[in-house]
Amino acid sequence: MSNDKNTPVIQNRKAYHDYFVLEEYEAGIELFGTEVKSIRQGKVNLKDAWCNIVNGEIFANGMHISPYEQGNIFNRDPLRVKKLLMHKREINRLYGTVKQDGLSLIPLSVYFSKGKAKVKVGLCKGKKLYDKRDVAAKKEATRNIERSMKERMR
Repeated sequence: MSNDKNTPVIQNRKAYHDYFVLEEYEAGIELFGTEVKSIRQGKVNLKDAWCNIVNGEIFANGMHISPYEQGNIFNRDPLRVKKLLMHKREINRLYGTVKQDGLSLIPLSVYFSKGKAKVKVGLCKGKKLYDKRDVAAKKEATRNIERSMKERMR
């Protein structure tokens, strides 16, 4: 299978626009069969997804997995809260960091690793408007430099 080499099925580009990603963690997802089939088809939306920690367990909220067309009665609610699977030690460390530093846990991408669906969760700090403008200006500058270098080569 082509998706078993940690290639993302879906990425949360909005997260990279709205947040500084400080650290990344890999977590498994507790899913049902029809949800896995929908993910394999790429029918996942992470745009407004976020994670929280409750009673030592980590959950993904707002992760929309579209119902599988051939799933009939076995389909689940697309916006149901999904439990993420991580080591207890990692969850406790994340909980302390999130509570102390005011950071957010954001799902960055969903992919398959050795046949299992995984989520890359980022420990993120929110960007201010001036930070977003700064990043956009840098991208535009590099784009202009590359464009002028291409023209020079001709």
